[in-house]
Amino acid sequence: MTHFLGVRDAGDVGALVDEALALKKDPYAHAELGRHKTLGLVFMNPSLRTRASSWKAGRLLGMDVAVINAAADGWALEFDDAAVMDGKTVEHIRDAAPVLGQYFDLLGVRSFPALQSRDDDEREAVLTQFVAHAGVPVVSLESALRHPLQSLADMITIREHRARPRPKVVLTWAPHIKPIPHAVANSFAEWTLAAGYDLTVANPEGFDLDPRFTQGATVTHDQREALCGADFVYVKNWSSYERYGAVHEGGAQWMLTPASLADAPGAAVMHCLPVRRNVELSSDVLDGAAARVQAQAGNRVWAAMAVFKRLLERS
Repeated sequence: MTHFLGVRDAGDVGALVDEALALKKDPYAHAELGRHKTLGLVFMNPSLRTRASSWKAGRLLGMDVAVINAAADGWALEFDDAAVMDGKTVEHIRDAAPVLGQYFDLLGVRSFPALQSRDDDEREAVLTQFVAHAGVPVVSLESALRHPLQSLADMITIREHRARPRPKVVLTWAPHIKPIPHAVANSFAEWTLAAGYDLTVANPEGFDLDPRFTQGATVTHDQREALCGADFVYVKNWSSYERYGAVHEGGAQWMLTPASLADAPGAAVMHCLPVRRNVELSSDVLDGAAARVQAQAGNRVWAAMAVFKRLLERS
């Protein structure tokens, strides 16, 4: 593992999950691995779980950890190589990233898409230029297209709670009040398929995900049909990929409620958080016995720790 940007960097997903679960059982077994090493966590956007879990994972491995709120506290960064910097941007990524690479042994970077131009977002300029210029391993803490640490935590959670080796997993769209990126949904689909699970994606017409991420899954516009017999139900909103960034008008019937789960009485319910209660998911489901959202959040630590450990072992 040179960088950690997506499921391809994980190699054998099952083996990485095994490693994370071993760390969960014995969190201090590798406390000397990161001694005299530093981890920089660069955030261009808000974060709660990713920030806190990555910090804790780094500390459990013995690293010194610094959190940089680049969007709020740093200079405005420029990513266009041809830019004439006579506007709002103050520092070019070609100058900033190598500096951070000198200060830190590992870098985590988080940057959301603007959801204005699909072509611009898919270029992932922030993440790819950190990789190109930092000179140290880079971990995606969420990008325009993927959220691999979240997805690894999701795979850990499914492994811990599955009742059969190949469970039926449903990723279902949920309503929201604003445009939401595709990264979590894309990544979850990609990792679930790589893990060999049976995946169904349910969403309204016009809200299919980029087919690059769902190849091998069943895609349906009928939520009730999708949920029938599900073992795991992952609830997540995303804006339109076809009409890039568009919000669904209406769609309240897609909110997951106890009634929605009538045909999947044993299903475990997942969500990456934060969640808008009684918009995406009813409070009855979130606070009920079926919810695994807190388990997912807890597993964010072991996901990050497994990735940092592999990168440290390679360095």
